[in-house]
Amino acid sequence: MSYLTSALLDERGFVVLDRYDQAKDPEEWRDLEYVNWKSSGDTRFAPLASAQGEIEVGGFWNHEPPRPDKDGVWIESQTAKAPNLVRRAQEPGANVGRCRVIELQPNSYADALYNMHQDDNNRLNPQGSGWVVRGYYNLSDDADSYMVLRRERFDPSTEVRLALPAGAQLIIDTQRFWHATWHAGSQPRYSLITSWESGPALDAYIEKYHGRNDHVNAHLDQSVIAEGQASVQHRLAERAATLAAQGKIDHGPEKSEA
Repeated sequence: MSYLTSALLDERGFVVLDRYDQAKDPEEWRDLEYVNWKSSGDTRFAPLASAQGEIEVGGFWNHEPPRPDKDGVWIESQTAKAPNLVRRAQEPGANVGRCRVIELQPNSYADALYNMHQDDNNRLNPQGSGWVVRGYYNLSDDADSYMVLRRERFDPSTEVRLALPAGAQLIIDTQRFWHATWHAGSQPRYSLITSWESGPALDAYIEKYHGRNDHVNAHLDQSVIAEGQASVQHRLAERAATLAAQGKIDHGPEKSEA
């Protein structure tokens, strides 16, 4: 027995939807309550749906009873401030797990490569049900920033860079990819992240908004890539040396709850 998945996501692991007219909506994310939670850089999160309807962003498997990232409970104090964001998260009609806005401070390409991680979206998810993927809807206008995906963490030939202007709409199997955001702006970046269960409802939504995965990366000079790779290796070596001096072993990154 396996999981229900989307054909387009199976093919390349990501889908780009039609761009949303973000300018028509108020900037609801500015009114939300945020909590400190570090993920791929200097970040905070504003949860809209959580495991028990509380303002926290932990994995659902850390609660009693533990469960997969599905059946999120909407947080009334937050959703009242962001009806448009809730509408967009619910529009596919797919089961929603965690739903939150992320705030990310500016960083560098090398920072993004160092902070790459794989999510643990499907912990406790029973086979035969829908595979959990994530929607990333860019709220701020970050035209020079990118969601960076790699199948192999240290192999730049596997890299996909998806641009993040206002209204960019991406669905990504973030358990499949190493990923992080390279935010080259001067102000924080804001994005709505929603965990969705794959299945007919999500497939219909992808079709409605002309989902595609025929992406070609914008040019990035090889020297920038090489410098980023070298920086990551240097920082990892420093980390390993620090842990060794403390009598600890560096076991490398684990799957992230973020």
